[in-house]
Amino acid sequence: LVAPEYFDKLAPCLEAVCDEIDQWPAPVPGQTLNLPVVGVVLQVHIPSRADKPESSSLKQCGQESLLPAPLVLTSVHELDLFRCLQPVLTHLQTLWELMLLGEPLVVLAPSPAVSSEMVLALTSCLQPLRFCCDYRPYFTIHDSEFKEFTTRTQAPPNVVLGVTNPFFIKTLQHWPHILRVGEPKMSGGLPKQVKLKKPSRLKTLDTKPGLYTEYTAHLRRDKALLKRLLKGLQKKRPAGVLTALLRRHLLELTQSFIIPLEHYMASLMPLQKSITPWKTPPQIRPFHQDDFLCSLEHAGPQLTCILKGDWLGLYRRFFKSPHFDGWYRQRRKEMARKLEALHLETICEANVETWMQGKSEVEVVDLVLKLREKLVRGSHPAQPGPG
Repeated sequence: LVAPEYFDKLAPCLEAVCDEIDQWPAPVPGQTLNLPVVGVVLQVHIPSRADKPESSSLKQCGQESLLPAPLVLTSVHELDLFRCLQPVLTHLQTLWELMLLGEPLVVLAPSPAVSSEMVLALTSCLQPLRFCCDYRPYFTIHDSEFKEFTTRTQAPPNVVLGVTNPFFIKTLQHWPHILRVGEPKMSGGLPKQVKLKKPSRLKTLDTKPGLYTEYTAHLRRDKALLKRLLKGLQKKRPAGVLTALLRRHLLELTQSFIIPLEHYMASLMPLQKSITPWKTPPQIRPFHQDDFLCSLEHAGPQLTCILKGDWLGLYRRFFKSPHFDGWYRQRRKEMARKLEALHLETICEANVETWMQGKSEVEVVDLVLKLREKLVRGSHPAQPGPG
């Protein structure tokens, strides 16, 4: 939107755009905002925790008045997930696990466009789990972290790198996972799938497409998914339908993995009846990995996912990943906020006068100061983030 106007009107255009953006309202989860810019109004729905990840943004807007729009995107950057992942569909399970575990991965592609789309497609595979690692859709030798990422004196960082320069095959040869892909092609059937190869098969020159890794997936791949996608291709189903099918599969897979963690985490919350008005609320119990793993026998992902395999092994590796750390910190922060709110609620319902009877002046003043501090803290809650 902005670039064509800029080349036509130069600096004054940027000033006008900045002025318009400066007038935009603050984003509020659950609301739909009208954002004017260069003569166009962008209608943006800010997601909230109540929104379902797979639902259309139109449905989530509910009764809000929608502007007539020539184009509706579910996100700012709408990926054709099926087209992006076509050459690696047979290894989708392995790649999903590598993303889940935050493993260092290099994507070597023939062009910046293919590199960027593949990296963005892979990092979006974990939705609704937030991707907590670094990723570079298009990385070059001129980037400031070039030395840091290519050094062999330390383990590769938890980054997904998209590159096009074959020079990286040599400089990043020590990275544990390298995905070499060609140009994506849409045809009547699935394109030739990249093969799983040992890293030792990497050649500096003329490296063939493939996933070069020693990693073995913990879960078996879903052959039924491949059959459905192939059938859709043969029947010439729209790409959007195949992308929706693929995204739903990944969403359900991630949810099946996360739901047991959510249930266990919820069990660590103190009972509401243990929260009393005049005492510090009880602490959230610590997360014990062994206890969680024991709970999987009767409340594990097998209840919602048909995939067989070593779920326990996958969880054990997940505990060491940046994604577990990111998920746990966020959930604990939310639970602490909830605990604080419940404590405030209990205080509001309590009879202060009854408590004051027989208490010394020092105790009463101390209580008043604590209540004031708690009320001030409660009146300025952290802005809840999107789901």
